[in-house]
Amino acid sequence: MIVTAPRFDKPGTARFLTFSCYQRMPLLGDGAIRDRFVSHVETQRERLRFRVFAWVVMPEHVHLLIKPSLPAHPVPGVLRSIKEPVARSVLKAMREAESPWVRRVTRADGRSRFWLEGGGFDRNVRDMNELGNEAEYIHYNPVRRKLVNKATDWEWSSARWYAQNRENTVPVDPIQ
Repeated sequence: MIVTAPRFDKPGTARFLTFSCYQRMPLLGDGAIRDRFVSHVETQRERLRFRVFAWVVMPEHVHLLIKPSLPAHPVPGVLRSIKEPVARSVLKAMREAESPWVRRVTRADGRSRFWLEGGGFDRNVRDMNELGNEAEYIHYNPVRRKLVNKATDWEWSSARWYAQNRENTVPVDPIQ
């Protein structure tokens, strides 16, 4: 049985969210899949009217720093609206292409998983200082992992937006 940690939605508070691919596999390792995910975040951001302060899509996990539009769209609904359609479309494409990943993401019961079960990591951000620190942590994740030398070199992150290189990136709500 998967236990999901309780979420404490505090209205008006930014949220630091982390969620991972099934068994921490690099299912987001392909740039086209990361692009699909990023595009979907932007679509859902407009639809559900949540604010995005920072984001990064890594090969096996995602960090988002958002402010949901509570109570209309609490965090679980936002996450579901982002994660489920991406998982369905990527798993379908994997099956159609007869990708070797299909076998690795299919459980003993025959069901395929894209995301790790459970709710991921989620916490309220207490103040502006913490908000800035979390954004910096998110942006430097690819550097710490040695995927790039500078945060702005990672295409799938809001670091480029903050550095004024806003071409082909999801706009974010500036931290104020």
